Amino acid sequence: MSGHSHWSSIKHKKGANDARRGRLWSKLARNVIVAAKSGGGDASANLALRYAIDKAKQANMPRDTIEKAIKKGTGEIAGVSYEPVLYEGYGAGGVAIMIDTLTDNRNRTGPEIRKIFEKHAGNMGTSGCVAWQFSKRGVFTIGSSDATEDQIMAIALSAGADDYERSGELWEITCEPEQFESVKSALEQAEIATQVAELSMVPSTTITLDAVTGRKVLNLMEAFEDHDDTQDVYANFDLPDDVMAELAQ
Repeated sequence: MSGHSHWSSIKHKKGANDARRGRLWSKLARNVIVAAKSGGGDASANLALRYAIDKAKQANMPRDTIEKAIKKGTGEIAGVSYEPVLYEGYGAGGVAIMIDTLTDNRNRTGPEIRKIFEKHAGNMGTSGCVAWQFSKRGVFTIGSSDATEDQIMAIALSAGADDYERSGELWEITCEPEQFESVKSALEQAEIATQVAELSMVPSTTITLDAVTGRKVLNLMEAFEDHDDTQDVYANFDLPDDVMAELAQ
């Protein structure tokens, strides 16, 4: 299982504490605002907004907070204007990293992202330096005790997913972005709980890390996640199960 799923699972666990939940809600609200601004406030006619709302609900964001964010996006309530900016670079071990941000001041955000790279043995690159290694995919992870292989295979085939695999204690299903809603609906109908259900940038190849380099990369990923403007962080590392176990201690 590669870095996109490792990191998503780690974020899922870390997001439980109150401080991180508050930061996450703020980020998800920005995502709702931008989606509503670009495509309107009707989630039934705006796929990006529907996806943003789903992510907010998964994080247990209050309904009134979501509705307020939508109104900020449509202009019914005055709010800050955000723009998406993608930063790219390399972490320890040559790991390719992309940081998806929403910022109200790119002249502030850019230097701050560069500083995080440098502080954690990485370096920021130019636009496009690593993006070619990634493609947008739907990604679902499910606890291995929550579904059998027969269930996972049946859902993957019927809902149009491309692949599924088991790694450690998790099943992972991947699909084209267009099939995301279909796979998500099939899992819900089967009453199979997902740990992660998201549109992600998945790498075409991965770099396997040892524990020392893996810790450096995870610390870098966490530093990016802690930045207020960050929406998502993607990377092309792979952590073997024994390394994951060591890092979890």
